[in-house]
Amino acid sequence: MKVAIVGASGAVGQEFLRVLEERNFPIDDLVLFGSERSAGTKYPFKGKEYEVKLLQHNDDFKNIDIAFTSASAGVSREYAETITRYGCLMIDNSKAFRMQEDVPLVVPECNAEDALVHPRNIIANPNCTTIMMVTALQPLENISHIKRIHVASYQSASGAGATAMAELQQQYAEIGEGRPVTINKFQYQLAYNVIPQIDVFMDSGYTMEEEKMFNETRKIMHSDVLCSAMCVRVSTLRSHSESVWIETERPISVEEAQKAISAAPGCTLCDDPEHRIYPMPLDTAGKDDVFVGRIRKDLACENGLTFWLSSDQIRKGAALNAVQIAEVVIGAN
Repeated sequence: MKVAIVGASGAVGQEFLRVLEERNFPIDDLVLFGSERSAGTKYPFKGKEYEVKLLQHNDDFKNIDIAFTSASAGVSREYAETITRYGCLMIDNSKAFRMQEDVPLVVPECNAEDALVHPRNIIANPNCTTIMMVTALQPLENISHIKRIHVASYQSASGAGATAMAELQQQYAEIGEGRPVTINKFQYQLAYNVIPQIDVFMDSGYTMEEEKMFNETRKIMHSDVLCSAMCVRVSTLRSHSESVWIETERPISVEEAQKAISAAPGCTLCDDPEHRIYPMPLDTAGKDDVFVGRIRKDLACENGLTFWLSSDQIRKGAALNAVQIAEVVIGAN
């Protein structure tokens, strides 16, 4: 098995290296690709050092079986043919192909079978907030069909990459020292602030990030569910959180929901309000699962349920989900 990582120097690329090693993914040879800026950089993996090669339009992918790509959508679109030309499977972390009909969009806990049919040798990794939400929704959907979702996300700096995380840390240091605050990655200062905009605004008044949650959820869950999202950037460093409200065809009791989520793959129930036990980014960072708590009946909807979740955006929201997709594919071969 020959594996490539495109965008190896980024936050998700680095997480790919950690996840692949932790899960002992079957790799006989590893090739790292990056931009001119990162080419030549060396990274350790399983006791060896690997040097980042410059991503180019050539035959470098001829003998590669799986390529995990974590670059911009523009890079993914430009290099998709180069990567897949000789049969390499491209598991793409960008938004480039997610809503294309002939490209499966996969969260293994929800629709693993979709990964087995990939006519263009491309499988799309969903948006991080969608991955986390549908992982928690699937066990509830199995009890009663979900008709409507309202969700508010609380997204950490990690969602904008390693440089954004560094900028948030820099801002806190600058504020503490009374210096001018550096603002490059976000629209405004993020330290001591929340920003109710992630991605660009669309004609609907929603941002692209919010529209992704509507469209991707329906594709992954093969559902007619309606999803209204409000995505907000908060000044946590790593792990995203979400408040989720759902309306189902029949009422689901709190006890039913807790039992289903505690038994669901990829979920950990963390729900004991009496002892102030609920998921928080500080606790979920660096962990694989989606942690769910504060499950309760929705006082404003007879068939409603509401809950809180938190999960590591770089792991389950990106690298881990992509590696799990690859595990599904190689396990079926």
